[in-house]
Amino acid sequence: MLADAARRGVHVRVMVDGLGSGRSIPTLAALFAGSGVEFMVYRPWRLWLDLVQRGHWRRLHRKLCVVDGATAFIGGINLIDDRLDIRHGWSAQPRLDYAVRVQGLVAQQVLWSMRRLWLRTVATGSLQRQLRSMPGPEVLKSRQARQRYLDELRAWGGELPPREDVQQETRERQSRLLAEERPTHPACPDGQPGMRAALVVRDNLLQRRAIEHSYIQAIDQARSQVLLVSPYFYPGQAFRTSLKRAAARGVQVTLLLQGRIDYRAAAWAAHTLYRELLQAGVHICEYQRAYLHGKVAVVDESWATVGSSNIDPLSLLVNREANLLVRDARFARDLAAHIRAELIHALPIDHARLQKRVSWWTRPLVALAARLFIAMAGGARNY
Repeated sequence: MLADAARRGVHVRVMVDGLGSGRSIPTLAALFAGSGVEFMVYRPWRLWLDLVQRGHWRRLHRKLCVVDGATAFIGGINLIDDRLDIRHGWSAQPRLDYAVRVQGLVAQQVLWSMRRLWLRTVATGSLQRQLRSMPGPEVLKSRQARQRYLDELRAWGGELPPREDVQQETRERQSRLLAEERPTHPACPDGQPGMRAALVVRDNLLQRRAIEHSYIQAIDQARSQVLLVSPYFYPGQAFRTSLKRAAARGVQVTLLLQGRIDYRAAAWAAHTLYRELLQAGVHICEYQRAYLHGKVAVVDESWATVGSSNIDPLSLLVNREANLLVRDARFARDLAAHIRAELIHALPIDHARLQKRVSWWTRPLVALAARLFIAMAGGARNY
């Protein structure tokens, strides 16, 4: 479909992660060769050398798409068959995952964030090693050609950063999403009331803890209910404290987590935190119907988030992630209703079930491994 679009004159750019899409890169490169699709790999993986290289675990985990600069898609969905798991093969049921379609200012935010990452990847010359082993844009083979390409990128649809007034409006919108006041909404193209929404990204520069802080602030303001869905769950102390405080003041806190183990280390990590959270009054359920891949949350049926970020060190401290924050009662109610419907297919966890899973030595071992990984990946120390 992407190659067909390029052949009919649509300007198509595709960026995939060098580790997460590693097995598919040769196939994709061959598919896009000669089609007009500009295909780029973010941080190509160099096997064992990158295992010990500080900072190379910082992967591209965002799942974003922009069409014609006006419509964007944000969520956790990868471009893969919903019933296919790359580690475990085919499943009878599709994985549980989420994405949303947006227009307006948020779509422009998504477009700019994607262009900025593309520009940075080209400008730093990080493509040179992949060009030696796979097809790539011919324009990138020399410094002079790369500079010309950068100039073309900047001219493409207005590549310069948003004006200061647009940046200020974006910052104010993000702040209002966590405030109680409700300004009037702009109208959508179909005439329906617009939603208050903002893109929040995690990078390794100025937005290192932006997504984590958005979660914590929303949970700290919760009055009645928190619904949180995450397949990989190993939050830091501040995040766990926020969940426990909410439960202590009478908020119903429910976690929907992975029930079908796909990565055993990730499952062990989550299980080591169950006892602490159960004792605090947090409800924990494990999804059984299929593999869980969605990363969403709803607070008080008025605030919601959908995106790529798991609640674990990899997403909160290391990877490039992107979430949409939404302050809209109808959207939040619909998402909460969908989550509750999926809870029917989940196994509630209690102390009796937990006793059979977690040994006394597991938690300190997992904590040590997490600290070593965070240090190796160059993440924040205070997790």
